[in-house]
Amino acid sequence: MPTIDRRRLLAGAAATGAFAATVTAAQPAQPRSLTGKSFFITGASSGFGRAGAEHFARLGAKVFATMRNLPRPEADELRKLATDEKLDITVLEVDVLDEGMVNRAVAEAERLSGGGIDVLMNNAGIGITGPVEVQDMEATRLAFDTNVFGYHRLTRAVLPGMRAKKSGLIVPISSQLGRVIAPFAGHYSATKFAVEAMFEQLAYEVAPHGIEVTIIEPGGYPTKVWVNRNRYSAELKARADAKHTDGYPGVVARMGSEDGSGRTADVMDIPRAIAEVAAMPAGTRPLRRPVSGGGIPQTGINEASKAAQLAMLGGSQMGQWVRGVLD
Repeated sequence: MPTIDRRRLLAGAAATGAFAATVTAAQPAQPRSLTGKSFFITGASSGFGRAGAEHFARLGAKVFATMRNLPRPEADELRKLATDEKLDITVLEVDVLDEGMVNRAVAEAERLSGGGIDVLMNNAGIGITGPVEVQDMEATRLAFDTNVFGYHRLTRAVLPGMRAKKSGLIVPISSQLGRVIAPFAGHYSATKFAVEAMFEQLAYEVAPHGIEVTIIEPGGYPTKVWVNRNRYSAELKARADAKHTDGYPGVVARMGSEDGSGRTADVMDIPRAIAEVAAMPAGTRPLRRPVSGGGIPQTGINEASKAAQLAMLGGSQMGQWVRGVLD
């Protein structure tokens, strides 16, 4: 069955103002080699970021693995692994809260790779649990600054280089909780809902430049994010005013002592999914990719959202971009 070449379709639409589908013959499945592609990863000290750095490099990619607070043992371990296995991994220091540091690291990665980054994996994130009422402004700012503004800083830094080469893939790590909501998860869902909205909008806007966005929506995985979550949540509980905590005694008592280590899903699910998407022909990558070791409750929401977007904007002046990304 023929497939729509989204990249050519949207580039043509941007140039002519007309929406005319370019149809090409279906292409055979591509091998998952990532040779020749450069990956820039945030939060590469552990979890999805660390697993991704290793996986993409073993598939032939040139990887820029970033983490904050260098020097640190995790950076040394990753450099040693790269040396031992002859992998193309460069460790760079990035705190996603620091725009200057972000811009310098991206510029260095572009210099070393000889041009714009091919794939940005926006991954660094935090969680702070507890009732919304208990979340003070310090916790709220930190959650949004890391999970939303951090993604935005990195995206702005890589886009000029991607536009110059007329290609690129941006992969924000969202969550099932970016589409469904669990009580007492602090502002985590709020930040991930923001990620979902921001990067769907971005997908429409950058498609004419040959740049694609695939939002990864993981379920629960046994990463170390819960270790930092407990620290942040315990600090919040310690400074919280009783007038806010008294309404939720059981929940507040557990803040900072939750054990997220019992999950058994394979963390490698996420790097494998990203590698598969990155290896797909340009113009065929999905806007969203749910990945879970269990259920995928957001599927119905994703489909309903797609239908609503197409109904609202599909026939408008912006319809060319919306249809090109969603269809």
